[in-house]
Amino acid sequence: MIGRLDSRASLAEHARPRGRMVTCLLGWSLLLFSIGAPAGRVAAEPARGAPPVPILAYYYIWFDPRSWSHAKTDVPALGPYSSDDSAVLRQHIQWAEQAGLNGFLVSWKNTPALTRRLAELAAIAAQENFKLSIIYQGLNVARRPLPAAQIAADLDYFVNRFAGDPTFGAPGKPLVVWSGTWEFSPEDVAAVATPRRNSLLILASERNLPGYERLADSVDGNAYYWSSVDPDKDRGFAEKLGAMGQAVHAHGGLWFAPAAVGFDARLIGGTRVVDRKDGATLRVEMNAAMASSPDAVGLISWNEYTENSYLEPSEKFGSRYLTVLSDILSAQPPASDTFDSTEPGTTDDGSDLGWLGALAALSVPAPLGIARRGRRAHGSAAPTGDDRRVS
Repeated sequence: MIGRLDSRASLAEHARPRGRMVTCLLGWSLLLFSIGAPAGRVAAEPARGAPPVPILAYYYIWFDPRSWSHAKTDVPALGPYSSDDSAVLRQHIQWAEQAGLNGFLVSWKNTPALTRRLAELAAIAAQENFKLSIIYQGLNVARRPLPAAQIAADLDYFVNRFAGDPTFGAPGKPLVVWSGTWEFSPEDVAAVATPRRNSLLILASERNLPGYERLADSVDGNAYYWSSVDPDKDRGFAEKLGAMGQAVHAHGGLWFAPAAVGFDARLIGGTRVVDRKDGATLRVEMNAAMASSPDAVGLISWNEYTENSYLEPSEKFGSRYLTVLSDILSAQPPASDTFDSTEPGTTDDGSDLGWLGALAALSVPAPLGIARRGRRAHGSAAPTGDDRRVS
């Protein structure tokens, strides 16, 4: 399956929603792929009768100019930017849209710098009709879990500050992936997540079936961030993704499958290197992700330069990997042949962390939301310090 993944057939063929989620997934897909697409963007059309699967890239807002002097082998084509630069944020969104991406999963926890940058990114995303979700960084720089009370307070702040913004899914529920859930007890996860699932969709970030099963009753699904998988060595990785997707769906949850472009974290102590193979690695991993029947694919990553999993146009690769992604998704290649010219991630040699709305009237550009699968309805509706270890 190293060849081209055809978005009109393969994406739709593997996206087989079940039960009452069909209507919600169809609504999400129609909103993402059909309504209000920016001028110049070519939508990835699904095969008739089956919706496409949204593709969301993990996105990091921790950069300032000094970030680029530590553990980097490449720099962006836009230069050693700051995540405070609104022109950079806008260019990222426009390139992402041109390549066929539907949104970013933005790394965040409530610090002055990250919250300021998230607000600016959200304002630009609203202007560009681009969607955002959050990957909440639940571990500190030493890769230890933050206090559960701090996470609860941060999520409450996010709800109060951002949940009403249509960019994050209003009037549906914004989606938050809780990074590092494997370091928390089921009791702590339940204490934080359960009372907030009326306002948020909260996904775990578990790396294996036992990890997910211990939290399944307290979360709305699972997003697996696996940047270091090597298709040449990890021969059972596709089967692992399929088994995880099946388990999440059996609990009525949302499954976000990972796909990465490559991996190399040797400058921060890692040993594993996953060759990009001029795009072949991304094609294989996208095929495996889609074969797991995901509700979305979490693409690794837009701009994680420390572990060399970035797709963003850079000095070393130019726009090559956005062109590969565009080809995979049958979208318009980004016009990035010419460019105007908080701390990096801490990663060892592995990886583990990655909106479904009600069907809206097609004539109205409705906001994007994510709804859980049928039987797990809840409530009234019945990356700094991120530990990514290979499992």
